[in-house]
Amino acid sequence: MIIILDFGSQYTQLIARRIREFNVYCEILPFNTKIDTIISKTPKGIILSGGPSSVYDKHAPYCDPQVFELNIPVLGICYGLQLIAKHFGGYVTKSKHREYGLAEMSVMKQKYLFEGLPRKFNVWMSHGDKIQELPKDFISFSKTQNSLYAGIVNFKKNIYAVQFHPEVKHTQYGTQVLRNFIFNVCKEKPDWTMESFIDTNIKEIRKIVGTKKVVCGLSGGVDSSVTALLVHKAIGKQLYCIFVDNGVLRFGEKSRVRQIFSQRFKNHLIIEDASRIFLRKLNGITEPEQKRKIIGNEFIYTFERVAKRIVKKEKIEFLVQGTLYPDVIESVSVKGPSATIKTHHNVGGLPEKMNLTLIEPMKYLFKDEVRKLGKQLGMSDEVIYRHPFPGPGLAIRVIGEITKERLEVLRRADYIVEQEIIKAGLYNKLWQAFAVILPVKSVGVMGDARTYENVIALRIVESVDAMTADWAKIPYDVLGKISNRIINEVKGVNRVVYDISSKPPATIEWE
Repeated sequence: MIIILDFGSQYTQLIARRIREFNVYCEILPFNTKIDTIISKTPKGIILSGGPSSVYDKHAPYCDPQVFELNIPVLGICYGLQLIAKHFGGYVTKSKHREYGLAEMSVMKQKYLFEGLPRKFNVWMSHGDKIQELPKDFISFSKTQNSLYAGIVNFKKNIYAVQFHPEVKHTQYGTQVLRNFIFNVCKEKPDWTMESFIDTNIKEIRKIVGTKKVVCGLSGGVDSSVTALLVHKAIGKQLYCIFVDNGVLRFGEKSRVRQIFSQRFKNHLIIEDASRIFLRKLNGITEPEQKRKIIGNEFIYTFERVAKRIVKKEKIEFLVQGTLYPDVIESVSVKGPSATIKTHHNVGGLPEKMNLTLIEPMKYLFKDEVRKLGKQLGMSDEVIYRHPFPGPGLAIRVIGEITKERLEVLRRADYIVEQEIIKAGLYNKLWQAFAVILPVKSVGVMGDARTYENVIALRIVESVDAMTADWAKIPYDVLGKISNRIINEVKGVNRVVYDISSKPPATIEWE
């Protein structure tokens, strides 16, 4: 067990991801977690994440000072380094030259964190503060042009800290830096696997649920499908899977879900057509956060309504959702003081009061881990490798007002994108490929006549975990086929454009 105390960095989950890749279990806890809770988990090491604050801010976040007195190895990253320096009497100040991006780091001591690494390599920096004076008993073992203390250590207390972010892919040898901390300093063992995750969660689900009934929101995507399989493995016929047709689904989605899951869940699969209600509630709504809230609320009301209908004698008390780590991180930092980027349907769109208790067994897993879990549970590749689809569905890909007509245009355009990407053999190489309908129209010419019709944007990206993404360099002939088919086959479209924005600064979804 490695504990990560989250001070609000958008990279915190990447630290966890890297550690899990070593087959070592870790948990992210709030920065202000009580020392008794930390001790009860018997961690082999503690990592202090980065964060948006400055240590000299009036309300700067601090961890329990006893964290540094446990005789457990500690690694501070970015804000974590500055916090350690200030706590032990060092002097932290604003830097005249803010470091953001790549910097060349020089290593003075090639051991401990930097065992087996070269004397110089590039690291990713993201800070506006720096250590001016080292605290007592700390020494520097790496530096950059702007940071004399890019890496510091107190051997007596087994406390290490780095100014750079080893967890991001831009840092050369960053994975090795973390590996050295986990195995050389903390003496951890690589014994956390998907098999152990399944065993632990099955026991936990059975303990929470007992003999009660549970409903699961099944969308047909990999997250909810794997979640449903895991819970079904734990409690069998106590689980009812509800697929809600909310009117903003992909082309042919309802038929696909029925075909794939009806045999597995039999009469415990309920398909509920609530499209009229959802579309009525969304009528005239253009603000994306409002769309998400409406859909999140209506999903819960639908689940509660169906739950009452399917089990009349016994009250259903639990709702299972396929929430993942990136959903939680981007919606609101439930662990630390980070800035909200957007509300995800799974975590931020729920009503404040609901009659069902939420169970989210996947909320600390990444997408690739969920796919490994699906394999372990016997899920078909068709479901495992399907591209992610947002909880609010096409509602956040119809930019602006949602109407049946605009939804139909988008649905058909999106289906063409999927067909051509599959035909080109690119589907499993991409993270997502989809269409977006824009709230503008453009002039065109069709058959010598002037047209004034919709614009479709293509969003096709490559990613590993959805926290960062790059636009895909799709062959021109494939893009040409997609554009040609959409303009010729989808009535109401006369222009197709390609989104070449990376994440960050853009998000994958447009809303």
